[in-house]
Amino acid sequence: MSVRGYTRLATTTVRATFAHRLSIGLGTIGVIFQLVAMVALWTALLADGARIGGYSLPEMKGYLLVGFATGIVGRGLGEHVMAERIRSGAVALDLVKPLDYQKMRFAEVLGGLVIEIMVIVAVGAAFVTLAGPVQAPVRPDLLLLSLVAVVPIKFLIIYLSTMLCFWTQNYHGLAWTRTALTQLLSGALVPLALLPGWLAATAAVLPFAAITSTPALIYTGKATGTGALLLIGYQFLWAAGLWILARLAWRTAVRQLTVHGG
Repeated sequence: MSVRGYTRLATTTVRATFAHRLSIGLGTIGVIFQLVAMVALWTALLADGARIGGYSLPEMKGYLLVGFATGIVGRGLGEHVMAERIRSGAVALDLVKPLDYQKMRFAEVLGGLVIEIMVIVAVGAAFVTLAGPVQAPVRPDLLLLSLVAVVPIKFLIIYLSTMLCFWTQNYHGLAWTRTALTQLLSGALVPLALLPGWLAATAAVLPFAAITSTPALIYTGKATGTGALLLIGYQFLWAAGLWILARLAWRTAVRQLTVHGG
């Protein structure tokens, strides 16, 4: 019965996503502009066959395409809604539902994947057609497996950071900080190999790298064979570890719950 409950929630999210397609489309356009800007920048830097950090221009275009996909995927949590319900105390109503709160939020993310995958496929096809030569993924099977692992990791990082609203009312500050850290430490802005040594080493052992750097390394063939499998293994270990951490954090967080106005 509980499985049907989560399935219905995911289905509801799919319908809501299509109902709000205008706002989602505008947000996606912003990400596309970022992709176009990054392609223009790297095209200038890697002109005439130059290589930076071991990347040629076709490889970097593939890297940027992966960064676009991982930036789009897993955005169905509706973190602002979750944050507002925590801040207002309305989350108390969610606690009496016969479904697990963390699983409910993850079901929403899975429901949102439907339109996200459609956007990624459409933009990806246009990108490959219009952006000139783009390296094809070296191991599509391992890339797909890696991208699957990105979904729970990204969800859990957003979920955990939003949970901090139990202790602070400054949701926007939390969101901006998390976004900045994720962009930098995941390799979404630049490959981790281009960061200062100490920062690259730090980023490599944090879960952020599993969001963009790992699938991008697999896409471009910088990680192959056993190395690629180890990176994917680390992704799933991070997903499991963050899931457990989120459950423990939730038990502590609900003790901070203050319902206003009652």
